[in-house]
Amino acid sequence: MLTTDYVPGAPSWIDVNSPDAEAANAFYTRLFGWQSISLGPEHMHYRFCQVDGKTAAGISQATEDNATAAWLTYFQATDADTIAKTIEQAGGTVLSPPRDIEGQGRMAVFADPAGAAFAVWQPGQTKGLGMVTDPGSLGWVELHTPDPVAIQTFYRSVFGWRIEDMPMGDMSYPVISTAEGGETPEMGGIVQLQPGDSPHWLPYFEVPDCDATASMAQQLGGTLQAPAMTVEGVGRMAFLGDPHGARFAILTSST
Repeated sequence: MLTTDYVPGAPSWIDVNSPDAEAANAFYTRLFGWQSISLGPEHMHYRFCQVDGKTAAGISQATEDNATAAWLTYFQATDADTIAKTIEQAGGTVLSPPRDIEGQGRMAVFADPAGAAFAVWQPGQTKGLGMVTDPGSLGWVELHTPDPVAIQTFYRSVFGWRIEDMPMGDMSYPVISTAEGGETPEMGGIVQLQPGDSPHWLPYFEVPDCDATASMAQQLGGTLQAPAMTVEGVGRMAFLGDPHGARFAILTSST
């Protein structure tokens, strides 16, 4: 499970890039009960979205250079510049080179060899998300890729991840754990990309009632991309898009 310990290679931040940050802010704050705080014009009004003062996600305004509405997952790095070199050597692509976010930390954005975008975060004042796995916060991340087996070599070489197949009905589900492990080190999984889709990392947000949240998302202008379903031993989940097309999933975990 995700934690706020933020060991290297673990998801440590999540944000959505939107062509209309104000509209995205209205959608997500109503959907998840977030309160948002703008960092001001010096940070292009980037928003911290919080629950009880703990940051659950961020919202950024899209630019001409990065106009796609999408959620971006950040993984913890002790040195963004060093890991950038490792990613390039492993076959990844630098989409945005390491740069300082004044007073917050250092970040860089990449694409894996299949084209899925992800980022790394070298913490400064902002160590990472203030909450995970609680309602309204990130609970899981999942890589959708055309070759779930081949891509594992890349991520193992970059982050040192442990990836083990977990039986799931007639199929197996590769589950990702950080190199440092722990009592419950699992943090994400890898699935086969659907025909016609593009590789991506998908965030799952924990919610108290999957069906009610999916219905609310549609009332707020979002789209239901796959009907809610129950996965034994995991919980009930649904796949959604926000009003601008950024994809995410919601999950009501089994007790």
